[in-house]
Amino acid sequence: MYSFLLIIIYIAFISLGLPDSLLGSAWPVMYEQLDVPISYAGIVTMIIAGGTIVSSLMSDKLTRKLGAGLVTAISVLMTAVALFGFSISNSFILLCLWAIPYGLGAGAVDAALNNYVALHYASRHMSWLHCFWGIGAAVSPYIMSYCLTSGCGWNRGYSSVAILQFILTAVLFISLPLWKRENNIENSYETLPTPLSLPQALKIKGVKFVLLTFFSYCALETTTGLWASSYLVKFHGIDSETAAKFASLFFLGITFGRFLCGFIADKIGDKLLIRFGIMAIILGVILLGIPNGRSILALVGLVIIGLGCAPVYPSLIHSTPSNFGQENSQAIIGIQMASAYVGSTFMPPLFGLIADNISIGIYPIYLICFSILMLIMSEMLNRVIAVKE
Repeated sequence: MYSFLLIIIYIAFISLGLPDSLLGSAWPVMYEQLDVPISYAGIVTMIIAGGTIVSSLMSDKLTRKLGAGLVTAISVLMTAVALFGFSISNSFILLCLWAIPYGLGAGAVDAALNNYVALHYASRHMSWLHCFWGIGAAVSPYIMSYCLTSGCGWNRGYSSVAILQFILTAVLFISLPLWKRENNIENSYETLPTPLSLPQALKIKGVKFVLLTFFSYCALETTTGLWASSYLVKFHGIDSETAAKFASLFFLGITFGRFLCGFIADKIGDKLLIRFGIMAIILGVILLGIPNGRSILALVGLVIIGLGCAPVYPSLIHSTPSNFGQENSQAIIGIQMASAYVGSTFMPPLFGLIADNISIGIYPIYLICFSILMLIMSEMLNRVIAVKE
């Protein structure tokens, strides 16, 4: 039963990644058919991000009341319905309306699943599960591409992924009895008298440090991924095809790095994995920032940043119960997710404004600021936790 539930959770993490890259791969066709400016994709993503932030902050209350299994099943159902809604939408307004349940479902399942795995499974599984998220995020553009090239249209791409989500929803509802583990950690967690409020969580020593670490990490990861190609082309003079390939290698570096980290995570431990990952990110950013004439170093640096990013996010999440207590982990993981979404939503567009008004050459400086902030905050968190122990 233990192994069967773990398989279901792995599949659920693939499902988490499936919707994330659909809009980007379909939008070049969608915006023309919907007769809206290309920039309107940002409106849809902002609505989705708003929903994920809200549901992440509510995850503690929801999980205490319903349990991680039911929250996951309902959340995946919401995303499935929203994706189907996208597939039948013929106007931008409808897309915006369907983006609301899309975001609410995504945030709740993300927080609930991450906390459940952090409580019940070893660190290696957290790394491998987030590797599976990367597989889902990588597969969905291929599904959309096939639908577009075969003449089925972007609507069929969304409906195809929606069908996969509906199938997973059915499996999750069937598997609900398996979520009640013998150790009763989740049972005792759900019966605690009151959920932890945001002000209460922020008063716990170290929480503010970990929130800034998550914010910095997601700001760096999403900014790196979004602007890498443009920086390589405009600042280093690399041709657009080569730049695009290495930008994709950044994401492959994260996915492959998490696969490798799974084999060493239990031996090295979360704290050292986070530290080594951040140091690798800093090295990669330095290589990325070396001026023209050494473009190969910039390309290698981008891959190193991806490999460095690999262990940071999963290890931060997995260490939450040990850092702040099992009784507080769901609330704090939910807040961590919200902080992460704020970083990934607002920091890449901010760099876009900087690039427009100053220079895209600021890119490595922008990234190194978040890298250093991440390192400082994570080390301050380690000091606080060491004092507690």
